[in-house]
Amino acid sequence: MQIACNIQGIANKVKGAITTLLILTWCPLVAKSAQDGFEKILKPAFAQNCVKCHGENGKVKGKLNLLEIKSRDQLLSDAERIERIMIAIEDGDMPPEKEPPLSVKKRDLLISRLDEELKKALEQNTVEARTAIRRMNRFQYANAVQDLLDLKVSVYPLPEKMMRDRSGYFNRAIKGGMPDSLTVSSRSLGKSGLIEPRLSGVGPFPQDLRAEHGYDNQADHLSLSPLLMEAFFKLSRTIVTSSTFGPKTVGIWKGFFQAPPEEEDLEKVLAARLKPFLTRAFRRPVKKETLKRYRSHAISSLKKGATFEETMKDVVSAVLASPRFIYLYDALGEQEEALAGESLLASRLSFFLWGSLPDEELLELARTGRLSDPRVLDGQLDRMLSDPKLKRFCDSFPTQWLQLDRIISAVPDEKTYPDFYYAPPSYRTTMDMMMEPLLLFETVLLEDRPVLDFIDANYTYRSARLRKWLGEEPGGKIGGPVSMQFSRQALSDRRQGGMITNSAVMTMTSGPHETKPITRGAWLAGVIFNSPPPPPPADVPPLPAVEKEDEGLTLRQRFSAHRERADCAGCHEKLDPLGFALENFDPVGRWRANYKNGLRVDSEGVLFKRHEFGNVIEFKDAILKEKKRFVRALGGHMLTFALGRELVPADSPALDEIAKKVSAQEYRMKALIKAVVQSEPFLGKPSKLPLQTKPSKP
Repeated sequence: MQIACNIQGIANKVKGAITTLLILTWCPLVAKSAQDGFEKILKPAFAQNCVKCHGENGKVKGKLNLLEIKSRDQLLSDAERIERIMIAIEDGDMPPEKEPPLSVKKRDLLISRLDEELKKALEQNTVEARTAIRRMNRFQYANAVQDLLDLKVSVYPLPEKMMRDRSGYFNRAIKGGMPDSLTVSSRSLGKSGLIEPRLSGVGPFPQDLRAEHGYDNQADHLSLSPLLMEAFFKLSRTIVTSSTFGPKTVGIWKGFFQAPPEEEDLEKVLAARLKPFLTRAFRRPVKKETLKRYRSHAISSLKKGATFEETMKDVVSAVLASPRFIYLYDALGEQEEALAGESLLASRLSFFLWGSLPDEELLELARTGRLSDPRVLDGQLDRMLSDPKLKRFCDSFPTQWLQLDRIISAVPDEKTYPDFYYAPPSYRTTMDMMMEPLLLFETVLLEDRPVLDFIDANYTYRSARLRKWLGEEPGGKIGGPVSMQFSRQALSDRRQGGMITNSAVMTMTSGPHETKPITRGAWLAGVIFNSPPPPPPADVPPLPAVEKEDEGLTLRQRFSAHRERADCAGCHEKLDPLGFALENFDPVGRWRANYKNGLRVDSEGVLFKRHEFGNVIEFKDAILKEKKRFVRALGGHMLTFALGRELVPADSPALDEIAKKVSAQEYRMKALIKAVVQSEPFLGKPSKLPLQTKPSKP
């Protein structure tokens, strides 16, 4: 036995020596290989293809001077710069159109080399990047109040909810899939179409606008000024003093607001009621001193002659205006409880998928430190994705991802499209249009279909009015201007189906008289590929209106002169192929083969300088050839929404991992959501942000 142990010990020492020798031998070789990669691949490519516009003769387009990068160490000093270069090459933006193109082989080699350099750069000189403290937006606040008090009515109207379930289809669809027909209601001109029962006299604070980088829940847009703090306090008082705030509308009324029997110990009753209430409201175990402070306030109020009901309403009002309730945290102080990370994870999950507070089950798992266990977390995700509160995710994420709020201001010319407006003229066909992509999103989610259906689906939901508008047989009674019935239908024409060719997107990216290819291209770049273009120069004139001498030109020909400007050419090279791919759809989403002047619509192009296409069907095929890129982009949108912050270069590995996981699971929607939740940034393992950089686009 002793001999065997000695032999094993000697073997371990030999193994360790060999390992050390290999490290000493290979590390210099690896370092030399990496340096050679810069000297022999990247530096010559920059000199041959890039420095003409990025360094030579003082010309520094995009504030990028590649002549400054004289060594690999200088390259690694700025991860954001590496990412910008890599994206420009990968998207086909560089080299520009007038320069010799890179071969596919050389482009792939450069991207691979830059990707390795980005990973290396992220290992050096970094600090943690966390979501800043932020307040709830008004959508989240309404949901949180409703769940905390178990309200049977809405707190206040929410015009940002663009589609309302009028037939109860969503709760049934969670378990059995989407029905063949359903009834929804829309809204017009930014106002609620039909108002759900709500607390009387309670109005919301102003709507939080979408951030430039995406969504209305982003930390850098959700500050809390003293004026807004006062507005929250007034709102909390309005809620508890509403004439309809009582036993019929408040689910916790009996167990919280109703006075206890006189023989019961009042302090014990208050503690028993306040502890779970405060734990739920503040999303973490309530501290003894905090509980004592609220209990003491209640006892003092009762001693001054207030009724038990009045006292508890005052307590609720104070909670609803408390920073502990209003603020969402990504990190807690060092003095917080040991399981702070679990509590934060519970909140991050619930506000991502439910737009509200975590429920008792999530809080209990967080309290016992089990929520972050991969198997437990996966089970909770299945539960949350089967809960009716998932409707709030559908009410918030897809409308903002698709930028559907823009459709409210779409006003096609009344003389050209008189049938677009109806009963009264303030009602528009857009009210039906915007339901189609939202119902597609819910179908993909609730039936766990591939997210590739967003590009090309062989089914859709349409109302009779929408079918008539698109030249189909109405197939049913055309409903009223607010509530309408939608039916599921198969699509055999691949020009239809998916998000990118639906009439809502076509209409909201057009002007009153003609299409706007650049606007459509910018929508595709930002929404589908998560690579929005920079704002146009301030002095760029609009495309001139059609004059008599222009009547023999197509829109693309009229654009040719417009894109000659040096400061415009770069964006046009990227956006024109995207926007003109959709040019067969007129300003109101109807198909056309020719312009009114008889000229054929030209929708040919090349996607990312890789995939040629001659029509919109081939364009869809080109996007599907880049399906991993699309899934990575959608994952980026979802992660931005889930974290409440703009993504940084260090999130790139997480996005790669998300795309990898989803592609291995047939691109299913729930696989995407789970991959986002399982990513390191979401789990509270902060991304690393290079010291020299600012957040960049994913």
